Amino acid sequence: MRAWEIITDGGIDALSLNERRMSEPGPGQVLVKVHASSVNYRDLSTIEDPTSRKLSFPTIPNSDAAGEVVAVGTGTVGVAVGDRVMGCFFQDWEAGPISSTAMASALGGAKPGVLAEYVVLDARGVVPVPAHLSWAEAATLPCAALTAWHALTQPRPVRPGETVLLLGTGGVSVFAQQFCQIMGVRTIVTSSSNTKLERMRSLGAWETINYRETIDWDSKVVELTDGVGADCVIEVGGPGTLQKSIDAARIGGFIALIGILTGVEGAVSPSNIMRKSITVQGIYVGSRQMYVEMNKAISLHKMKPVIDEEFEFSDARAAYHRMRSAQHFGKLVIGVG
Repeated sequence: MRAWEIITDGGIDALSLNERRMSEPGPGQVLVKVHASSVNYRDLSTIEDPTSRKLSFPTIPNSDAAGEVVAVGTGTVGVAVGDRVMGCFFQDWEAGPISSTAMASALGGAKPGVLAEYVVLDARGVVPVPAHLSWAEAATLPCAALTAWHALTQPRPVRPGETVLLLGTGGVSVFAQQFCQIMGVRTIVTSSSNTKLERMRSLGAWETINYRETIDWDSKVVELTDGVGADCVIEVGGPGTLQKSIDAARIGGFIALIGILTGVEGAVSPSNIMRKSITVQGIYVGSRQMYVEMNKAISLHKMKPVIDEEFEFSDARAAYHRMRSAQHFGKLVIGVG
């Protein structure tokens, strides 16, 4: 079978499309013929800096895939040949709080990724594809969608009529907008692109702010909410935006800390977290149970993921270059077969 591999720390253009021996599923495992894989910022970061993540070469990138079960291992139950499935980001996080065991089961990091024609996954590490979704659409759900769902539903679920602040228009933020629309929650969205903000309005965004035109966007959020602030912030920027997110949140508000798009270092004053009794919760994807619950909502509302662009398997490098350009809106998908 063919698989894309990280073979050096040379970045995107050093990715190599190689032949690999196809593994057979063991007890409790399934062999999946991959039809599509989506790209997350984490995947790009892994490709650009595998050394700091202590990855061994060669290793297959990407955490998200959708495909068809073509073989099952001895004693495998609950999954059959022919099932349409999506992989779970964490192969060993069934339910409950995250653990070190779950962390050690992340695809495309602690475990080999899925940007290959065939992958072996745990039988409990896959979930059924919602019937109305294509392979490409299904491949967008394992990381970005579940992260957004987790942030909006646990540990403090948003309530109808509340206000959620969404930073940017990447995969997590776009999914969060779609979920908020389902939940009856109004959103304020920030971006540097008026075109992207218009697209978020078409998805139901209540208010939008161009942060290049409105430098003090945190103050604008407070103004738009009649001096109260946002009930929940989907914080994907990291150190470069966290202070403003804190200032934009209401007293007793909740910040879901998800991304580090602005880097890993920066100064943040904790005084407003304390004075406003804000809860800041790190969110790292989610459990299989959350995944199943999310898919019920997606199926009920016939929700369709927003795909920016699809790439051929042989042209996978272009998908990561598109991610690096930050020009995308929604998800980037690589077709596999």
